[in-house]
Amino acid sequence: MIEKVLDIPTRDGGIETFICHPERGGPYPPALLLMDAPGIREELYDMARRLATVGYYVLLPNLYYRAGKDTKYGADVLTHGSAEHQRMRAVRTKMTIPPVMDDIAALIAYADQQRESKKGPVGVHGYCMSGPYALAAAARYPDRIAAAASFYGTWLVSDAVESPHLTLGKAKGELYISCAEHDDLAPPDMVKELKKLFDASGARGELEVHPTVHHGFAFPQRWCYDKPAAERHWERLIALYRRNLG
Repeated sequence: MIEKVLDIPTRDGGIETFICHPERGGPYPPALLLMDAPGIREELYDMARRLATVGYYVLLPNLYYRAGKDTKYGADVLTHGSAEHQRMRAVRTKMTIPPVMDDIAALIAYADQQRESKKGPVGVHGYCMSGPYALAAAARYPDRIAAAASFYGTWLVSDAVESPHLTLGKAKGELYISCAEHDDLAPPDMVKELKKLFDASGARGELEVHPTVHHGFAFPQRWCYDKPAAERHWERLIALYRRNLG
């Protein structure tokens, strides 16, 4: 595997990005892995590596970069009320969709210039807070993003002007929305409403609710990690990318 960390230029500065891809056989289709609220950590690096090993040029950006370099948090970030959790929330609560769309454009532009990255369709998938970003990106860049997935995305239906449920029909690529049965950030009533809106939008793809599992089930270091559901998540994601990116 080839790995590197570098700052990719955006209109707001340099977005620190972990990039990995196989050593041989490229170029590879680009895939953007968008982080969850606790932020960049080794767990996410490992998930990027796993995806890269099956033939993708994976970019994992630190979406908190506008708040500075000190935006990687310790293990206590998962403990509500801890100093690290409060420090993360101070950044997280300021996040909105429009600037992240600018970041995604910059990441795609960077990938287009790399010989290891195949020109053409792009994939994007996000966890937790980034589920909405992935879906919004598919609608914002329909001619580039051929596949987008949201894994236990938070508040996919909301009163926000940029709520992703409003633009589902603008996506040309295939969408996959994965929800956990137990999720305070995507409660059952919201998921039911989203399913109706998704079906009515004409968007290609699927909304799937995974039974018995909790928000965060795909993260190996999370208390709620569920191996069968996590492996299913990889199956769904890789199949999605195979169908649409190659």
